[in-house]
Amino acid sequence: MHKTRLEAFSDGVLAIILTIMVLELKVPHGDNLAALRPLLPVFLSYVLSFVYVGIYWNNHHHLLSSARQISGGVLWANLHLLFWLSLTPFATGWMGENHFAPATLAVYGGVLLGSAIAYFVLQNCLIAVNGGPASPLAHAVGHDWKGKLSPVLYLVGIVSSFWLPWLAGAAYVGVALLWLVPDPRIERTLAREKPE
Repeated sequence: MHKTRLEAFSDGVLAIILTIMVLELKVPHGDNLAALRPLLPVFLSYVLSFVYVGIYWNNHHHLLSSARQISGGVLWANLHLLFWLSLTPFATGWMGENHFAPATLAVYGGVLLGSAIAYFVLQNCLIAVNGGPASPLAHAVGHDWKGKLSPVLYLVGIVSSFWLPWLAGAAYVGVALLWLVPDPRIERTLAREKPE
């Protein structure tokens, strides 16, 4: 099976996820800037989730660009990732509407953790189908310290949601900032693998 259909389907789902999230931003019933104040938590949660979905879209693109082939297992792993990402609008809306209440922070962290685990599964399925540990993709991924640190920080966020909500928020924002820094490993590896 060719990967272009998988890429197109995934891009479509991610575009819908972003659209659903922006539709949660309701227009205020006022004509001054003070009317925007109650929307601040909703807007902040939207911005954070937009960044997360953007990070996943970017990394998903790089991951699939390095794949030569896909399998049924890769298709299911990709659907697993899209399942968790599709929960982002719900968790985002709930968290923003309830002003970052502890339970909403924990659920948001759970969705982030599920997405991270699903991405890890997809990454490993693609590595297995495309040559295993000796493949260019496996070399590009390397030790993947960001991928290993992120779930730990999500767990810190989930656990701290009920006692130190600010720490949960800091953990989630910290992971997003960590991934915002471009990671050129796959591009660099693919450039070396290209025939002259």
